[in-house]
Amino acid sequence: MLIASTLAASSLVTLAASPALAVTDPPAAPAALTGVVINEIESKDGDPGDWVELKNTSTVPVDASGLVLSDSKGTPSYTIPSGTIIAADGYLVLDEAAFGFGLGGEDLVRLHDTDGTTVVDEHAWTEHSPTTLGRCPDGTGPFATTASPTKGAANDCATPGATADLVVNEVESNGDDTDWVELTTTGTGPVDVSGFTFRDDDDARTPYTLPAGSVVEPGAFFVIDQVSGSNPVGFDFGLGNADSVRLYDTTGTLVADHSWTVHSLVSYGRCPDGTGDMTTTTVSTKGAPNDCSSPVRVNEVSTSGDWVELTSIGASAVPLDGYTLTATDGTGTTGTATVSAGTSLAPAGFLALDLPLASAGTLQLRSSDGTVVDEHTWTADPGASYGRCPDGTGDITTTLAATRGTANTCEGVLTPQPWPGGPDEVPLDAVDTFSGDLSGLDYEPSGSAAPGTLWAVQNGDGLLYKIVAGGDGGWAPTTAAGWSAGKTLRYPDGGGAVDAEGVTVAADSSGGGVYVSTERNNDQSSVSRPSVLRYDVTGDATTLVATDEWNLAADFPGLGANAGLEGITWVPDTFLTAQGFVDQRTGSAYAPASYPGHGDGLFVVGVEGTAGVYAYALLDDGSFVRVAAMETPFDLVADVQFDADLDALWVACDEACSGRTALFEIDDAGAFTATTVYEAPASADTGLANEGFAIADAATCVDGSRATFYADDNDTDGYSLRTGTFPCAESPTEPGEPGEPGEPGEPTPGEPGQPVPGEPAPGEPAPGTPGTPGSPAPATTPVDTTLLTDATRGSIAAPTTAVPGQAVTITVDPRYAGQTVYVWLHSEPRLLGSPVVAADGTVRVTIPADVPVGLHRLVVLDSTGAIIGWQEIEIVAAAGAPGRVGGGSAASGPLASTGLDGRGAVLAAMVLVLAGATVLAARRPARRDRV
Repeated sequence: MLIASTLAASSLVTLAASPALAVTDPPAAPAALTGVVINEIESKDGDPGDWVELKNTSTVPVDASGLVLSDSKGTPSYTIPSGTIIAADGYLVLDEAAFGFGLGGEDLVRLHDTDGTTVVDEHAWTEHSPTTLGRCPDGTGPFATTASPTKGAANDCATPGATADLVVNEVESNGDDTDWVELTTTGTGPVDVSGFTFRDDDDARTPYTLPAGSVVEPGAFFVIDQVSGSNPVGFDFGLGNADSVRLYDTTGTLVADHSWTVHSLVSYGRCPDGTGDMTTTTVSTKGAPNDCSSPVRVNEVSTSGDWVELTSIGASAVPLDGYTLTATDGTGTTGTATVSAGTSLAPAGFLALDLPLASAGTLQLRSSDGTVVDEHTWTADPGASYGRCPDGTGDITTTLAATRGTANTCEGVLTPQPWPGGPDEVPLDAVDTFSGDLSGLDYEPSGSAAPGTLWAVQNGDGLLYKIVAGGDGGWAPTTAAGWSAGKTLRYPDGGGAVDAEGVTVAADSSGGGVYVSTERNNDQSSVSRPSVLRYDVTGDATTLVATDEWNLAADFPGLGANAGLEGITWVPDTFLTAQGFVDQRTGSAYAPASYPGHGDGLFVVGVEGTAGVYAYALLDDGSFVRVAAMETPFDLVADVQFDADLDALWVACDEACSGRTALFEIDDAGAFTATTVYEAPASADTGLANEGFAIADAATCVDGSRATFYADDNDTDGYSLRTGTFPCAESPTEPGEPGEPGEPGEPTPGEPGQPVPGEPAPGEPAPGTPGTPGSPAPATTPVDTTLLTDATRGSIAAPTTAVPGQAVTITVDPRYAGQTVYVWLHSEPRLLGSPVVAADGTVRVTIPADVPVGLHRLVVLDSTGAIIGWQEIEIVAAAGAPGRVGGGSAASGPLASTGLDGRGAVLAAMVLVLAGATVLAARRPARRDRV
């Protein structure tokens, strides 16, 4: 018969197959249905079969009569008999023998009200639980795998497996399509984390609750991922530059966590897995064992020169004590080399070792414990050399030229060039003007030599700033018309929190509106909304409502909510048609008339999640058409800027690419193609999160340079805006014309671009001899070649060969770190530059493109003109004698520059001490394929 019993401890009611029901002494009259939940489910190996436990979480008895139970099929269903009362805080167990259907491995239990339609509670699962599925905490928490079945009693929520063995094993906070955290256990049993909650460092955010069936198996790796278009289950917040990840069990106890102060260049991971300290990994390994191997790679092999070059793909210096190279030719060992004690290899640095190599053979690099770190086999002499393209990470292939100690030169791969402007990025705003999250920038020209206006967006609070130059040389938000604290941006319906990432004006005028590129509405942060918004900025209101929106989501299915539009710029139709731009939709020349209502130009956007750049016609009815797509040489696009003075498109990356920028020009096939990649300025901090980039127009040029601007998302040291310089183009009517004899900064007659002694920048002493402005500094005068003897060779290290136009790295004693040195090329003395020595003792200069082939000497002088060291270098013709990509000879006017006064002068006083500096003359390059 049906049995109903009252237990003092649990107030249990059990229903089994029987023709009658007896209810024992309900403590009070039953209340209307409230507080009844499905509390525990047994779907396999139950006693005697499957069962479902209901709980009354209220403080009074509840009448469960007529409630309907079903599984995923819906039929058959079971109606709870009349007179069934669940005591306050009591339990009702429904057995399979009563409800008449079994529960599957992927199933659900649904409890309907007496109408058979209204759902009171339900729970679904995808596989049988090894114990039962139950709410933890009992009655109120989410479902989790219980430690043991507790039929008719409070659930056993002790975590199976030891949470003490649970660890955060790897964290990706920057550089992947999504942020994610990887867990593992060091124990021998599984750890069920169903119902655990995951947080970052912000307690105000709603945590993410891990779904049922979330189990960390021993020896395996469990990933907690960020929600995205292709991954609808995950946490909906991002992991920041300085942040934490925290995992709490169902009782609210912290069981695993990790904190960091800056994004990892790769990921943070335990080495070895589970037990080691968290460190920067060599390669990101989501859901797989961490890559704790050495980041050292064989980067270049010269069989004719008998040397091998190593590089590092790691994020920190690698000690190379005990590393050895062994070369064989099939019959035996041809040569070995051991790295000297105390040697370390900087990130992206180079180290060349000499050893005999056969024309066909195998090379192995071993660490001090004998582990093979890298190896390469070749079957024939390469001609130039074998090298990785790109350096460190690419496959080994035949290079265009041997580049010992410097970046490889490969067909179709752009070798980053030194920044041709000033070496510094100096603060432009006052400390704490902004609070962080400053992102995109755009420069609106004034129409004269006077400084223009900087437009900037802040992504965290969705703000637009109008920034102007001040009399003290700094820049700050204008106080006019309500702009002092920025203006809040809203969507066209007047709501939302715009995640503003990029900004631009059309036709160099904000009179036609300011356009903002976005990733998402921060009020719905898990949903991608890659939109371009237009704002009228002419009024005094401190809140701006978008007049138009173009939501490009349909063109980017699966795009992560935090991986949308970054930079935006506007390119005029007149330029595009004059340059022969091709519409990729039609395969024909771009015809503006084909897009009525699009205005007078195309908008170009950079997308973080694809690292690509796209040109769009934005139509006046809110629709849009993609006209072209462009690949970039970067893993991430931070900003884009059209430069009418160079007839080129800038694409900027942030610290993910060490602050590199690239110039794109329209090639002979009518497509925007990368022609030049620049390193960050020599003395700039490549770790700055420069998500915004802008450049002033040529009308503002002073002493051969114009200003560049950078927006640091991290507000490093309290500064969000920084400025640098870029060379202005020479006058097309007077190319290379020498200035008046003795005039500061003008080129010497007969050698355009060669610096001559001149006055220092305002506030700076002349190089070499402080206190004697205008007098020649010893280091800016070539050394007497009779002094270049074995006694003065010093200990510099530089490539032994190079091709014209190639950037080379020279290593000097690290004690010179932070000092300016002067690098000369002899035979005919030419000053290649005056870089500041990096912490690892390296400087980087470019061999002029017009240097004749043959034997030359690199000479490095200190600021007094004393010889630090010198070395022979052979200039060789590049294989196939390829032409330079990116315009005229960048090296025909070597650059000699000093730093700028921190916040010294307005744009008019940002003097680039680049005597005779020349810009890369814009030309239309032939189309080249990249690998």
